[in-house]
Amino acid sequence: MITLLVLLVLIAGILYPNAFTFVRSFFPSGTLSLAPYIRFFSTPSGREALSNSLLISVASVVLAGAIGVPLAFLFHRYEFRGRWILRAIASAPVLLPPLVGVIAFLFLYGESGIISRTLQHVLGLSRPWPDLHGISAILFVHAYSMYVYFFMFASAGLDRVDAAMEEAAETLGASGFAKLRRVTMPMLVPSLVGASLVTFMSSMASFSAPYIFGGGVRVLSVEIFNSKLNGNIPMALVETVLLACASLSVLFVLRWYEGRHKYSGVGKGVASRRAPITSRPAKVLAGVIGSVVVVFLILPHLMVLVMSFVKDGTWTTELLPPFYTTQNYIRLFRDPQFFEPIRNSLWMSAIATGANLVWGLMATFWLRRRRGNLRRFADALIVLPWALPGTVVALSMVESFSNVLAGTIVLLPFVYFIRNLPLVVRAIDASFAQMDPSMEEAAFTLGAAPMYTIRRVVLPLVLPGAIAGSLLAFITALGEFVSSIIVYVYNNRPISIEILSQLRQSNFGTASAYGVLLIILIAVTLLAGERLRGPGRDPLVQ
Repeated sequence: MITLLVLLVLIAGILYPNAFTFVRSFFPSGTLSLAPYIRFFSTPSGREALSNSLLISVASVVLAGAIGVPLAFLFHRYEFRGRWILRAIASAPVLLPPLVGVIAFLFLYGESGIISRTLQHVLGLSRPWPDLHGISAILFVHAYSMYVYFFMFASAGLDRVDAAMEEAAETLGASGFAKLRRVTMPMLVPSLVGASLVTFMSSMASFSAPYIFGGGVRVLSVEIFNSKLNGNIPMALVETVLLACASLSVLFVLRWYEGRHKYSGVGKGVASRRAPITSRPAKVLAGVIGSVVVVFLILPHLMVLVMSFVKDGTWTTELLPPFYTTQNYIRLFRDPQFFEPIRNSLWMSAIATGANLVWGLMATFWLRRRRGNLRRFADALIVLPWALPGTVVALSMVESFSNVLAGTIVLLPFVYFIRNLPLVVRAIDASFAQMDPSMEEAAFTLGAAPMYTIRRVVLPLVLPGAIAGSLLAFITALGEFVSSIIVYVYNNRPISIEILSQLRQSNFGTASAYGVLLIILIAVTLLAGERLRGPGRDPLVQ
């Protein structure tokens, strides 16, 4: 029974939709044809969308790494006043769902943004500055929201770097730069490859920033949505296949590069000590830089919070909103029409996450008893929904199940379920890896039945990690926008779609109130997950 359920999800939920999309892209009218591909590459707009997607993603990796890695070194290697506060604040972008973060930047740095208008008045400019739009705006938003991947991955990697090896390099006369280049950075390569991979995938899948700030900039994620909206399904399928191929190609290249090198050390496992900052000028500089970093990182959160109290339709040309009210929040919970997206997000995320937990436990038990090609094939299928952008997964689901689920309220939670399977399965698998096999063997030796052993020995040890992974899947589903905009119907519209709807109507206060609610839900869930994760384990993102 377990084997049947595991294979059913792997084949019907993951393999079939993606294979269907790939094959159908070559059969636009029921017969084999390369016409849609030829049309895509023969038009400047198609080539522009593909090249822009790749360019923006590579640049996002570079910018995010340039910010996140130095921050990780700063907080890991130096001791100074307020370090732990700044380190916590450095993770603040995690709390901003993609669409909410983009809205915050729109209110701050857009043509009518507070920062842009303030600088216009102070500097006596003829127009607001900066006026975020185009590729530079997309990269600005990506750098803010994605550097946290490099920061968290590099921080976890630095925790594993053996200080004894660095001290040995110093003893042998290596300079600080040589030690960094020859000892420290090679040990960080797995973490940096992982961060680069997540950043590149996130950028390729990014929809909110290009959709709101892109203007005339074409990217594949938005072009897929536009093609579907215009009824040009053959072109949408071609764009979906190309986006998937680009993402998977980078995944294979980075994994190949990582696999060619050996990164394990032979040291004593000594943890590095933080060096205190004693110079007064250095302390002042650290304080100034720290203050600027804090303000920049917290400002989007504060902006969304302030805007959530702005009365809809009152902020137009003024520098600051003229009227504030609590009615936005009251309406969210008292008006059934406004509360419906909240209820939809909660029940769809809860159902998808519950299914993730149950199926993830079954799949992990099943996989641990399999060897050879079947296990490798199943592992590859499980990671596929994470490796593919949300637009690819969503459109594949819509097209492959168009005769059964398309247009129903069931499809969106099913997409959430498939999208977040890798998060839960990986968390459960990590918990199994940390479990002492002798405990399970001892239970069998004492005559315990297999199901009794699983229920009384294995599950209590695995469940905290499983629940923590499920909570991560839950918050991902809560803030999911990319898949939702492809799949949703009006009756199951989630919070993210309602935020966009309110933004289009210039109801900035209501849109921000939804955003604050999302941030609170995500923060509470993350805190619960942190308590369940316990000390001594890597973050779930690792």
